[in-house]
Amino acid sequence: MKNALKFLLSIQLKHSKFVQQVNGFTLIELLVALLLAFLVLTPLLGFMVNILSTDQKEQAKANSEQEIQTAVDYIANDLQQAVYIYDKTALTTNSNSVATSSGIQDQIPPVAAGVCTSSSTCQPILVFWKRRFFSGAITLSSSTTANKIDDTFVYSLVAYYLIKDSSTTWSNAARIARFEISDGVLAASGTTGNCTGYPNDTYIDTSHCPDTGFQRFNLNLPGAAGLTPKMNSWTKASAAYTQQASVLIDYIDQTSIPPPTDPKYPTCPTGTLSIGNYMGFYTCVDVANTTAQVFLRGNALARLQTNNFDYSSNNQSYFPTASVRVQGRGYLFSK
Repeated sequence: MKNALKFLLSIQLKHSKFVQQVNGFTLIELLVALLLAFLVLTPLLGFMVNILSTDQKEQAKANSEQEIQTAVDYIANDLQQAVYIYDKTALTTNSNSVATSSGIQDQIPPVAAGVCTSSSTCQPILVFWKRRFFSGAITLSSSTTANKIDDTFVYSLVAYYLIKDSSTTWSNAARIARFEISDGVLAASGTTGNCTGYPNDTYIDTSHCPDTGFQRFNLNLPGAAGLTPKMNSWTKASAAYTQQASVLIDYIDQTSIPPPTDPKYPTCPTGTLSIGNYMGFYTCVDVANTTAQVFLRGNALARLQTNNFDYSSNNQSYFPTASVRVQGRGYLFSK
């Protein structure tokens, strides 16, 4: 009997040791492990979040810098073919529906067409006439040049706008849009108009008609001395514009311009300053030399947050800038 009790007791002790081994960690051990994990992982998580945030900010800055430079290069290429550039005086809104020598803003969007919401949210900053190239538009027909084609060019009116509105399609910052209307390719001969709205002109075919609303400038206006009053007296055709302004770049700085007495107010060493309500896009125009200096300032901060993204000295690294000075080299036929 005594041996039997010893045997049962030994079995119970072995079973107790086995159960104790498979019960896992104690509550104190778990609490200690959690505390150690918290002390180790929390700084690591903070470090990773900081790295991701920094990377996001740097990526926003890089994107803005690249887009600003690309936009400046595009405008510079456009301006190289300019034959006449309007200054701030010419872009002053007139009280009459027909432009006079004091400006042409009533003849271009947004007043003359629904391209933009209103003149207060869509302001023309850079407007010029340029030569638009057409490749292989003219077919030559003679004994020596049969079935050969030739290149040509036409005149176009180009306007760059600074837009700041409540559109949900674009960012809360400002954007730049480009508007263009062009002449058609005239035929070498013919007196019958083949394009709607142009009864006195013959074009090579109906696929090369002028854009709706286009009208050529007139350099033979009586009583107008010099080139400037003649170009400033340009008026659109009677037909309403059908072209829409195409957005060139978004995330342009929408910070309001400082007062003229502020040292940060932009100035022009030569030419006339053309500026709207915001600092993101302005130009200095020298009409006599067909030259324009263009200034752009992006807003990378608007890519990261939806408010409180105006320019200040504390966040200027988020506002990349670029500028270019271009002289138009397009030829203007005076006859």
